[in-house]
Amino acid sequence: MEQSNTVYPEILKRNSLKVTQPRLKVLEIISTKDSAISQPELEKLLGKDIDRVTLYRVLASFEEKGIIHKIFDLHGTATYAMCSTNCSEHDHHDQHVHFICRVCNSVYCLDEITLPKVAIPEGFSLEAIAVNALGVCNHCKK
Repeated sequence: MEQSNTVYPEILKRNSLKVTQPRLKVLEIISTKDSAISQPELEKLLGKDIDRVTLYRVLASFEEKGIIHKIFDLHGTATYAMCSTNCSEHDHHDQHVHFICRVCNSVYCLDEITLPKVAIPEGFSLEAIAVNALGVCNHCKK
């Protein structure tokens, strides 16, 4: 938790969010996971430290500020991962391929594979691009 004493509060402050224990705990968990995590998984890890409504609000504020991004797994469950680029409240551009394991349903960000800019018709508003690769992760392949 030593890192949260310096890095995590700075992330919150940089995004004009008040530094609170619930935000710090959620940020620490999401940033240390090697795959995206769902709200129910976060609830289990947090135990009684944070109620469901607070967790929902924390995730929504993090996504709105560009700290995390949402990815849907094979069952349509929302999972969350840290944005690896300098996304902001008004410019969320962390668009990349996601790998979904068909065995364990884990979702991994493939940050090194960026997506090309998509030209959309005039008057349209692009909100997200979702490209998923399906296969078996290295943990399930063993």
